[in-house]
Amino acid sequence: MIGTPPTFLFAGGGSGGHISPALAIAERIRQLEHAARSLFICSSRRIDSAMLSEAHARFHPTPASPFASRPAGLARFALNFRRTARTACDLIRGESVDRVVALGGFVSGPVVLGALRSRVPVTLVNLDDPPGRANRWIARVSEEVLSAVEVRHRPFLPRRLGERVVGMPIRSSAIAPADPPTCRSGLGLDPHLPTLLVTGASQGSGSINGMLIELLSTSRWIFDRWQVLHLSGHSDQELLREAYARAAVPAEVKPFHHQMGLAWGAADVAISRAGASSVAEAWANAVPTIFLPYPFHRDRHQHHNAQLMVDAGGAVIQPDERTPEANARRAGPTLAALLKDPQRRQTMRASLRALSKPDAALEIARLLLASPRKR
Repeated sequence: MIGTPPTFLFAGGGSGGHISPALAIAERIRQLEHAARSLFICSSRRIDSAMLSEAHARFHPTPASPFASRPAGLARFALNFRRTARTACDLIRGESVDRVVALGGFVSGPVVLGALRSRVPVTLVNLDDPPGRANRWIARVSEEVLSAVEVRHRPFLPRRLGERVVGMPIRSSAIAPADPPTCRSGLGLDPHLPTLLVTGASQGSGSINGMLIELLSTSRWIFDRWQVLHLSGHSDQELLREAYARAAVPAEVKPFHHQMGLAWGAADVAISRAGASSVAEAWANAVPTIFLPYPFHRDRHQHHNAQLMVDAGGAVIQPDERTPEANARRAGPTLAALLKDPQRRQTMRASLRALSKPDAALEIARLLLASPRKR
């Protein structure tokens, strides 16, 4: 094996929040060592195959499913866990995988079990604080743990490992490729109008979509002399298009946009969920953002993700009140104040630029390429 290019198997999926950082790391590995191979094992959800296909990545969907406590769901979880672990073993052996890189989530657990059975070392890239159930287990069996953020809320690393904070890996396609007018033109927007980006991340957000529909109906004045790029997910597209048209607000509504650098580069302000990748991309592009963290995570890790950017002076957190009317009442005044105050937006951008972060994906790629091969 000495002298042969390494093969890495990335495990994660179910949302773009796992796939995008994995693609970022694989991209940098390819830049550093062109002959290295990167494979992906993911869930069967549409977002995984869409993102990986667009990136021309080699990937293998599995039936892995989230943990469930009810009997039928628990039985399905256990069956799919075993199936995915077997698939991982076959893939690791068939492709001569040297190292598994786990990004967390329900796909990672069974793949890591397959790696242990195949005696292949594991690197965990932990993306959230606090880490989820799967990552707390994976940390105990990993050779190396790298964290996008400092884990403050509970110890999860075995004593033999120290925490290494590297930052959030971001794809080069998530960084603005040009100035705002050029990015807007590339999206079919007016290059001269200030732009609000609305995104619920890779799968969209029904509550954020509903909030915008409500604001367009009751507070259309907020959007005077602005245009909107709204990434809605695969639901609510027609409702949103009709709402923007009724309010005479220029808008481009899309389910998803693979070249997120164009979207962030076009934006003067954003409304977003607060997944780790979304926060990192907003920060890297210095876009003042109103975050509505996903409200159903018991550990509130999206809130903790967003708080880092709030502390840096570049964001505001608004609780997701779960109904369009309540969200519009709570977040509408915050949005109006930000859209009408160019000096505040400029100050927020400057704060984010002053605290810009190094290329985490490149650092992780270097560490992986320097890591020992399989046992």
